[in-house]
Amino acid sequence: MTAPQEFRTGKGHRDENFPVASRLIPARHRGVILAFYEFVRTADDIADHATLTAEKKIELLDGLDADLTGTGEGSPQAVALRRALAARGLSSEHARDLLKAFRLDATKKRYADWDDLIGYCTYSAMPVGRFVLDVHGESRATWPANDALCAALQIINHLQDCGKDYRNLDRVYIPLDVLAETGTSLGELGADRASPGLLACIRRLAGRTGALLRDSKPFSASIDDIRLALEVAVIQTFAEQLVRLLSRRDPLSERVHLGKAGVAGFGILGLLWGASRRVGRVFAAGHRPQDA
Repeated sequence: MTAPQEFRTGKGHRDENFPVASRLIPARHRGVILAFYEFVRTADDIADHATLTAEKKIELLDGLDADLTGTGEGSPQAVALRRALAARGLSSEHARDLLKAFRLDATKKRYADWDDLIGYCTYSAMPVGRFVLDVHGESRATWPANDALCAALQIINHLQDCGKDYRNLDRVYIPLDVLAETGTSLGELGADRASPGLLACIRRLAGRTGALLRDSKPFSASIDDIRLALEVAVIQTFAEQLVRLLSRRDPLSERVHLGKAGVAGFGILGLLWGASRRVGRVFAAGHRPQDA
């Protein structure tokens, strides 16, 4: 039987658009977060593989699930996560929710409307943040803001890669009703430059993603762990800048990712913003800064 890890692309946590277990995260938490990442990356690479059949993808994803929840040894990534979760007394629910999204990726190529897309994000994005919050022992009261941020990050990624996803995987995350309302055909995603209709779709979705980011704005200030709160503030700042880029650039012909200078600059802004939110929280709670 083919091992899931044979389909890894070689992409690692340092290649992602947003920080994964950065040095802001305490060392005691980074191991389990990176084990989670490696498991998810393996599943993602299977779901996005250009030549595997849908049936083979489901078979491999089911194997990962079995190794995560049982006693199998077929996937080193699943075994490592299973052991890391057991050592910390954490549930596998978030990893298994992500597997539901990857099964959808193997079989579902289109999304009818915004609610359909958000339903996908419920499994493809929100569990990532929920897992990190659980690792840090944060309250589940933080979940709604987390879910808004994670859904926004997922949709940003969809918009950045809309042309590549269509050309390589025949997968379209832009909701069909938005395409219809702007008179845009699916084939326009395969062009070298976005048509006016496709640009209108992207602008509209960027606007709705911006609304999600407004909902997630209080998230960092609601987190008890200071270092995690700062990381979330950085991610929020990155996401807001990317939405601005998507609101004025064409992802088919222009760069809509942050370069190294942008990452550094907006990372500093995010840290400053997160720190100011933390100070505001301290004073709101009636404490002196040195008591925080």
